[in-house]
Amino acid sequence: MLAAGAKAAVLLFFAAVVQVTIVGTIGVLGGSPDLMLVILVAIALLNGAVFGAISGFWAGLLLDVSLLGTLGFTSLLLTLAGFWVGRYGETTGRGRAHAPLVSVAVVTVLYAIGALILHFMLGDPVSAKVALVDALPPEVALNLILAFPAFALCRRLFAPAAARPEVEFVG
Repeated sequence: MLAAGAKAAVLLFFAAVVQVTIVGTIGVLGGSPDLMLVILVAIALLNGAVFGAISGFWAGLLLDVSLLGTLGFTSLLLTLAGFWVGRYGETTGRGRAHAPLVSVAVVTVLYAIGALILHFMLGDPVSAKVALVDALPPEVALNLILAFPAFALCRRLFAPAAARPEVEFVG
């Protein structure tokens, strides 16, 4: 588990740097992809709820600090996302082929709604029409495109250990 934690920390740090410097500045049809969210969904789906929640908290804290945003805003949203995707992976979704795409699409929508609610509660000016109608469909599409390479990378990094063959006594 320690090796998986170290791999996740390095991957999430790299994803945060790429998100802040490159991916966050890309805008297509009013929406931008969220690499950190997609990587977190992949990690949580493969490793479980507790691992996903811890990864989400630290990834969100890293993004909050690097973007100089409201401390804890992204951490709260990514912690919830990591926990619930990990829970989905533990209960029903881990072995299904459509689970990564469904998880990314659903979490992207819920993340946008959660961010809108938190902005409203904090008194920040935000437009629901811009956040949910104009920006959300392209963001979901871009995140789904990012899901394929992200899940391929995470499956390679977090592959389950091969089961040891049973010893058979001959004789």
